[in-house]
Amino acid sequence: MNKVVEVRTNDDYSLELRFNDGSFKRFDVTPYLELGIFRELKDLNYFRRAQIAFGTVQWPNEQDFGPDTLYLDGIEIEEYKQQQTAA
Repeated sequence: MNKVVEVRTNDDYSLELRFNDGSFKRFDVTPYLELGIFRELKDLNYFRRAQIAFGTVQWPNEQDFGPDTLYLDGIEIEEYKQQQTAA
């Protein structure tokens, strides 16, 4: 199972993620912002409080996405891929 080892939040409600297999992906949270417990993430200051927990991303009130969702639905970030192949 792929686990998130680093997360960075963006002002467009996307997450930039690094996984334990070395891949980098961007996950768009906007489709979830109107759904139940995820509505709180619309507050950008709160959204920015994302942290790594148990191999995935979690917010203070325990909203989270499964690591498989983040990995499978995330879009590979090309700029990181190019940096890895150049190294």
